[in-house]
Amino acid sequence: MIEIRELVEQPDLVTAVNLQREIWGFSDLDLLPVRLFVVATKIGGQVLGAFDGPRMVGFLISIPGVKPGGRAFLHSQMMGVVDGYRDAGIGRMLKLRQRELALELGVNLIEWTFDPLELKNAYFNIERLGAVVTRYVPNQYGNSSSKLHAGLPTDRCVAEWFLDKQKVPVDIVARIEVPYEGARTREVQSRIREEFLAHFRAGRSVVRFERGETHGAYLLADQDGLV
Repeated sequence: MIEIRELVEQPDLVTAVNLQREIWGFSDLDLLPVRLFVVATKIGGQVLGAFDGPRMVGFLISIPGVKPGGRAFLHSQMMGVVDGYRDAGIGRMLKLRQRELALELGVNLIEWTFDPLELKNAYFNIERLGAVVTRYVPNQYGNSSSKLHAGLPTDRCVAEWFLDKQKVPVDIVARIEVPYEGARTREVQSRIREEFLAHFRAGRSVVRFERGETHGAYLLADQDGLV
């Protein structure tokens, strides 16, 4: 039985920091420090842990932000689940608890970034949660010490999760295909970077994600057709 609970005690926050090494293999330079976790709990952010008995097997941290014009939102900075517990629905449990807490605060928008080459995450974000994507940031975090990034620039899509809205059917006008095998290469990353940026400049948004036999595909619609 997995339990999701808010983290406030120092030992739990330290454990969440250490999980970053276990999950991603980060060096100390790339770790989110304990101080950030502490601050997040004090300023309207969220720090959540997933527990299997006494063991923490996943965590999530978000911090508050303000859009131009004064709209409040939460930036979900990091979420991870340890090996052996992935594909067990823990990420979804963490995100749904995050949603509940955000709505209790009167916040109806949560954003986060994700690697567009990680197709399992893309499907989860877009299809399971219902996020949309309208922005692509090349090399957002600079070089990473994580072996999972294979030395590539840390390009990121920005997911926008509108908590008080549901997607409506729209006409798909374009698609960006990414192969399941061999996706983590500079050639693939460079190609999809240009495709994403061109479509977003043209006023399109990623609204669906399609899984095929050999490729995943980001499906885009014109933004003026969205509600």
